[in-house]
Amino acid sequence: MGKLTGAHIVWDWNGTLFHDNDAIIGATNAAFGELGLAPITMEQYRALYCVPVPKFYERLLGRLPTDAEWEVMDETFHRYYAEHRVACRLTDGAVELLTGWGAAGRSQSILSMYVHDELVPLVRGFGIEAHFLRVDGRTGPSGGSKAEHMERHLAALVGVEAARTVVIGDAADDAVAAMRVGARAVLYTGGSHSRASLEGVGVPVVDTLAEAVAEAERIAA
Repeated sequence: MGKLTGAHIVWDWNGTLFHDNDAIIGATNAAFGELGLAPITMEQYRALYCVPVPKFYERLLGRLPTDAEWEVMDETFHRYYAEHRVACRLTDGAVELLTGWGAAGRSQSILSMYVHDELVPLVRGFGIEAHFLRVDGRTGPSGGSKAEHMERHLAALVGVEAARTVVIGDAADDAVAAMRVGARAVLYTGGSHSRASLEGVGVPVVDTLAEAVAEAERIAA
């Protein structure tokens, strides 16, 4: 990557670099079907989605799912998603933005709540792995928060300062995770959350990844 200038981006994967909305909503509705819930639209999903994921299901069920229900829904979601993610592609312009950020001597990494052993070959398959200092997915059970994973991720990035780090993601949880470690955040409207829900977090909200990178450059300076 050349000489690093200090600024670092931690990218979210699902719904940010990886445009997988169709697979996500299909997998969600497949999981809902296991409990007899009616399918929802992408607009409804973006208005209601939250983490941890059981709280999202609570908004639709009117109660938290039981452990047995959660296990069935989680397994159904991941099985459906794995089958349909193959039709999904990187977000428009992502490769050029990754290349430009690295060419300027800045560093970047990926932190995702997607399963680590599936995330790494997926990133590698798109030919973009070399852009990142680290690619970290989830190694524990699903359903948790990103904040604790962010602490470990940044600690493993030698020479990266939290104060010069910007998290780019599509969910309020990305901003919460950034705040926990003293980093900044920019939220992108093209993924799992509506603009209205993102604007309540109190960080910049943008409609394209190009705007996100420009904002990251400005606030990390």
